Amino acid sequence: MNIGLFTDTYFPQVSGVATSIKTLKEQLEAQGHQVYIFTSTDPKVDEDMVEPHIYRFSSVPFVWFKDRRMTYRGGFQALQIAKDLKLDIVHTQTEFSLGMIGKFVARQMKIPIVHTFHTNYEDYLHYIANGKIIRPGGVAVIARNFMHGMTGIISPSRQTFETLQAYKVEAPVVIIPTGVKIAHAASEDKSAALYDQLGLTPETPIVVSIGRVAFEKNIDAVLSAFAMVLQDVPTAKFIIVGDGPARSALEEHAASLDIKDSVIFVGEIEHDDTYSYYRLGDVFASASTSETQGITFIESITADTPVVAIRSEYMDDLIHDENIGTLVDEPYELVPALVKYLQAKQAGQILGQPDARANLLHQIDEKTFGQGVYDFYQEAIEIYHDDEDDESAEMNNAEYVRSFLHPFRREQND
Repeated sequence: MNIGLFTDTYFPQVSGVATSIKTLKEQLEAQGHQVYIFTSTDPKVDEDMVEPHIYRFSSVPFVWFKDRRMTYRGGFQALQIAKDLKLDIVHTQTEFSLGMIGKFVARQMKIPIVHTFHTNYEDYLHYIANGKIIRPGGVAVIARNFMHGMTGIISPSRQTFETLQAYKVEAPVVIIPTGVKIAHAASEDKSAALYDQLGLTPETPIVVSIGRVAFEKNIDAVLSAFAMVLQDVPTAKFIIVGDGPARSALEEHAASLDIKDSVIFVGEIEHDDTYSYYRLGDVFASASTSETQGITFIESITADTPVVAIRSEYMDDLIHDENIGTLVDEPYELVPALVKYLQAKQAGQILGQPDARANLLHQIDEKTFGQGVYDFYQEAIEIYHDDEDDESAEMNNAEYVRSFLHPFRREQND
């Protein structure tokens, strides 16, 4: 099968979406399929660089979200490439520029198109003029109009599935959790070298956070909780891995809490090094409530590092035993949970049932993920029929653009 993945974000940009797409690409290729990435240009990628099976289209930074990019042309070029590649199916991973190009390509080639709804944009509206342009009700209008005409929709979690139902999306929706690599060779674990690099020892109790350092991740709440943790575990260190718009504010927050010497900001790292940082941690901490597929959580679990996080529908499906992690309802409740895991490490104590973690690994395995998506592709191809004429498709696309430009226009009628 020849598969086209259309996405506004891909490596070297660092995000859960980019990781999910890379994992899917690798798993589908392992099954013998040809997978092609249609994505945006990136200043970190030289224009002359040859990237097999990756096609980049002219883009600019998103005006309110500078580390994400928007393609501003390339629809006809993408169509010609897709025809040359004889794509069998289009899989869009964004509701914006490359997503629209993917819809155009599928429409012109008369092939099925599926979409993965990765992001609950209601949690990110503060990036767009501090939430003054698009309101939460407008997100439903935009999402519903974009997904109109899709052959099928992939939801990474039950939580996202229920969001799509609330949005009244008409296309069939299936839940396929994003998977990650669960089998790691011993050579991939370089955590021993990180102790020296960071000035730590194997006896140091370590809380770790890995991911984009953004305000919606609520890392400031974890910092405040960690300040309290130090009263019970004074030798503990909090290692924050990643970069983003909230970093300077978090550094100031750590200083104001007088815990600057106990907090290490590592910055952005190579993706291949993330497993070593998960292994370095005795517990992974998060106060984020914006996760729809929580790749950092499941990556932590594969590294045998328990998770302490805020309860949500997604997390309830994931964490159900102390060996996997602990969920809390409020940020201040992170404190006793973090202390529990750090003190267990110091005492050499195993919490919960190891079998619970082992049973979960199959569900989050990248191979399970890849097979689930391929099975969905087959269903999409079987049920696809071109019952929408070109004029109707163009009218729907125009409606989508209008809903994005005027997101309040129909809220009262929905």
